[in-house]
Amino acid sequence: MPNIVVLVKQVPDTYSERKLASADHTLDRASADAVLDEINERAVEEALQIKEAQGGEVTVLTVGPERATDAIRKALSMGADKAVHVSDESLHGADIIQTAKVLAKAIGTVEGYDLIIAGNESTDGVGGAIPAMIAELLGLPQLTHARKVEIDGSSVKVERETDTGRTFLEASLPAVISVGEKINDPRYPSFKGIMAAKKKPVTTLTVADLGIDAGEVGLANAATSVLESAPKPPRAAGQQITDEGDGGSKIAEYLVSQKLI
Repeated sequence: MPNIVVLVKQVPDTYSERKLASADHTLDRASADAVLDEINERAVEEALQIKEAQGGEVTVLTVGPERATDAIRKALSMGADKAVHVSDESLHGADIIQTAKVLAKAIGTVEGYDLIIAGNESTDGVGGAIPAMIAELLGLPQLTHARKVEIDGSSVKVERETDTGRTFLEASLPAVISVGEKINDPRYPSFKGIMAAKKKPVTTLTVADLGIDAGEVGLANAATSVLESAPKPPRAAGQQITDEGDGGSKIAEYLVSQKLI
């Protein structure tokens, strides 16, 4: 019966206007609607399918501000059993390396985990490196970009689809898996699941709880930062070309002027 940890993230809704904060050029999360990242819904769904087939327990884990509890509740309402929420103001502006280290420490608080499932990449940062970083930090095998997952006793098998064919991976548990968009279709939370989620345990941790010095994380200690940003300029009107028998030549001249041909 595998015990599974699923990494989830609250992200700005892709249908909302997303922008950077003027003060420090970090993502202005308060200005947009926040949702559980869709790829994480698929990661949760995969964990739930494994649990339904083989038993075990599903723990969702996130790093984020207080409002990220909404994303946690969504995962719990889908059927996850409990959650761990790392919330600390000192993590504002943390880069991907810091985030991976915090997640690895937080995973260590989940007793007896067999499998860690994450999405390939988030829709806000689009880094795509967190699963591999966590595998390195924890000394675990990584099976990334999974389209199909199979647990067989103490081993896990993954089918990965590439542009040139399919790749089959296998490793001993515990292991780290990242899933792609084709892995499954996530379920919708039922009313019963939504009500049950309110009673499921959520453990909130700070970086101090994880043995991490708050002075070593956050924007001031990030490996990269944005120095300057500006809003995207409004879309300009297009150039119209009237065809008076020479439309083709005019289009060609325009394309040459734009260095497109």
